[in-house]
Amino acid sequence: MNLFTGLPAFETAGKIRRRTAAGIVRRIAICLTVLCGLGSCMDYGPMEEEDFGGSSPAGDGVFVLCEGNFMYGNATLSYYVPSKKRAMNEVFSRANGIALGDVAQSMTIYEKHGYLVVNNSGVVFVIDTDTFRVVGTLTGLVSPRYVHFVNDTKAYVTDLYDARITVFDPRTLEITGHIPLAGHRSAEQMVQWGDTVFTNCWSYDNKILAIDARRDELVDSVEVGIQPTSLALDKYGKLWTATDGGYEGNPFGYEAPALWRIDAKTLRIERKFPLPMGDSPSEVTLNGTRDTLYYIDRGVWRMPVEAESLPSAPFIPYDGTIYYGLGVDPRSSEVYVADAIDYVQPGVVYRFTPQGAAVDTFRVGITPGAFCFK
Repeated sequence: MNLFTGLPAFETAGKIRRRTAAGIVRRIAICLTVLCGLGSCMDYGPMEEEDFGGSSPAGDGVFVLCEGNFMYGNATLSYYVPSKKRAMNEVFSRANGIALGDVAQSMTIYEKHGYLVVNNSGVVFVIDTDTFRVVGTLTGLVSPRYVHFVNDTKAYVTDLYDARITVFDPRTLEITGHIPLAGHRSAEQMVQWGDTVFTNCWSYDNKILAIDARRDELVDSVEVGIQPTSLALDKYGKLWTATDGGYEGNPFGYEAPALWRIDAKTLRIERKFPLPMGDSPSEVTLNGTRDTLYYIDRGVWRMPVEAESLPSAPFIPYDGTIYYGLGVDPRSSEVYVADAIDYVQPGVVYRFTPQGAAVDTFRVGITPGAFCFK
């Protein structure tokens, strides 16, 4: 099957809103907030704004974060409506009149607000998920990676170049504290089991850390293989991570990669599934019922979380391209695969049924890397 055939033209036009005085003031305020927080010379706008009213129906939408190229400030946000097979690109800049920034890392939705983490710009934009318009910004970060909500009054942000987890209040977007990582240089994705938040240390590390979310304190850790790339928590309270093994010449070491299953209650490693030397597994994710695991290793692989061995054949075979991002719709269990192609031209997203049949293919921005389901 050639997934590159039949690519639809992606939407580039919409209803342009007039430049009202209030709109101009609002754009300037957003720009100043970001620029003051970043001390950056990046061109964030202003640009034209568009009205997306009615374009993002409740319960029927997929956000696609496109990283862009490092130091180019060309990250974008796309929005796809599955029921209409309709893709809208650059919706953040079109709705707000400013650029998204440099390297869009991740997105989390909480209480109808989307938290867009822009890594190299050091900012988290908060948008209304219906209109795509900015309603707040979180700055004062070094190189943010992921956001996790502990509850209505407390959330965490991990960071690539800050050896702490930042604590903030979602109601005010004020930073309220930090959690030192006890010698670990950074943290990545987060999942929560009871009052414990777990995070993987990917950069030159081999640990999964346990944070007491009541005291905002690092309390435990478990050693896995070199460089755990991602983290997921299944329905049985088992943590899953994939370690990429580093690379030849890596000062932290180089070893065969593996897939790991860890009991969240005891932090006991239950299974290690070895992978061939030179493989690079990533993007560990689960379906909506959290009983089926997916990950990328050239192709896309799928297995029950209770499996005692790795699958013998890929769910979606490698097709000579770069599968870079992976998401599973929590409602329909449809699978979305982001293809970076060459990291230069606009990327492609492939949509599959839970059985692996192709449903749709659509263009997005440069280097699509993450999905967020509305």
